[in-house]
Amino acid sequence: MPILDVSRGMLSVPWRLLCRHWFTLASCLFGVFVTPAGVAVQTIGGLTAVNGIKVGHYTLASRPTGCTVVLVEAGAVAGVDVRGGAPGTREVALLDPIRTVQQVHAVVLAGGSAFGLDAASGVVRYLAERGIGYDTRVARVPIVPAAILFDLGVGDDPTIRPTAECGYRAAEMSTAGLVREGNVGAGAGATLGKIAGSGRAMKGGIGSASVVLPNGVTVAALVAVNAVGDVIDSDGQVVAGVRTENGLGLADARTLLRAGTGRLGRPGENTTIGVVATDARLTQAQATVMAQMAHDGFARALVPSHTPSDGDAIFALATGQLSASPDISTIGALAADVMSQAVVRAARAAVGIPGYPAARDLRVGP
Repeated sequence: MPILDVSRGMLSVPWRLLCRHWFTLASCLFGVFVTPAGVAVQTIGGLTAVNGIKVGHYTLASRPTGCTVVLVEAGAVAGVDVRGGAPGTREVALLDPIRTVQQVHAVVLAGGSAFGLDAASGVVRYLAERGIGYDTRVARVPIVPAAILFDLGVGDDPTIRPTAECGYRAAEMSTAGLVREGNVGAGAGATLGKIAGSGRAMKGGIGSASVVLPNGVTVAALVAVNAVGDVIDSDGQVVAGVRTENGLGLADARTLLRAGTGRLGRPGENTTIGVVATDARLTQAQATVMAQMAHDGFARALVPSHTPSDGDAIFALATGQLSASPDISTIGALAADVMSQAVVRAARAAVGIPGYPAARDLRVGP
């Protein structure tokens, strides 16, 4: 039997197993992990563990889709790295370190394919009403990059997608508190494990994780997992992904690829998008390196990743609230680490919807 069967409730698990696996339970439920030195670090806040960051979700009720807004109202140095073959983005060119504008005021992740980019306009309006933005002398212009994922095939009506009003509402609901995970915001219609077609896919969603270094530097990640591939944990085990033909187990995309029986589908109909952040003071070039290194987290936790069928993109934010000299190699390595954790958390937090069971719905293992 599984260590924790969420669908049946924790009380159904024998207490001796709870004691034996106390650490696994703490990791799943409270986002705590232990470093090699044995020092526990708190990851409950996820991306909002970084001071100066708020996260808000807006989820449509009429179809599984929505948007997620990451607010940095005081501004943050930003970078981006796009690895997937079919991205959908806004305001990405200005994040090149050679450009004039060095800071952003929000990042938007949305479902709805290219239509979902409209959500960023609502966030721009929200910030402009509060006088937040790049000072052009005649007006403050909010800088709001965005990326989208494809979820139009989930639910009954593909004409329902995030709008500018959705982005505005998500910004209104943003908070520095606990990041909600699973079927919310940009993850509401996210799916994964589509290497054998949507009929054997599973539910994806939002995940978030963070780590605090002994010097006080925080590194965190938030991700919307809508991958063509499987989600793999740190032990190399499949958490969620393409199911077996009877739909009751996990087929393992790695096995299908090696057998030559997997197919990646049409370009642009998947995409995993995310944000990594730190309170260290980085240049825009360093923030770009952070985004680049964070993609290793995708490569570890998603198999396959960065395919022509995915538009994988990661934004990096540095709020600069800590003045200590940053070690970008360490920050980048930890960005990849927390990103891989966030991907796994997204799969474990997801709740099944019609046609797409979640990891918690499958009975796998002894």
